[in-house]
Amino acid sequence: MVAEHTAKSESRRIIRVVVAKPGLDGHDRGARVIARALRDAGMEVVYTGLHQTPEDIVNTCLQEDADVCALSILSGAHMALVPRVVQLLKERGAADIIVMAGGIIPEDDVPQLLDAGVASVMGPGTPTDNIVQTIHALVDERDKAASSG
Repeated sequence: MVAEHTAKSESRRIIRVVVAKPGLDGHDRGARVIARALRDAGMEVVYTGLHQTPEDIVNTCLQEDADVCALSILSGAHMALVPRVVQLLKERGAADIIVMAGGIIPEDDVPQLLDAGVASVMGPGTPTDNIVQTIHALVDERDKAASSG
């Protein structure tokens, strides 16, 4: 299935992903691993670095014409920072940018994040292949919806 998925991906345009670390979170090994895996899968990736505000992240997404905003958060501030990014994207006319969250996010908080507009929440240990496939599926779904409606 991975070979089939890769063959399909070759005819697609390059997906642009901003990987961001919102708030005061000082650990970025996971974000760097994800950024590398997405690059290895043929995506264009911009990694914002540590200590980004939601406003900084949204500005980067807009400047880079991102398809996906992948937020990595370990600080426990996900319920404030992640919905703020979604809100700012909507306010700036960029609600089509797919927001994903990963890191240390309690299962009980996942439904609220999804209700706030986050497309996918992935926890520690999620295989990078799953993340790549999820991004492809979400972008395909968004693009199909945009072209049909």
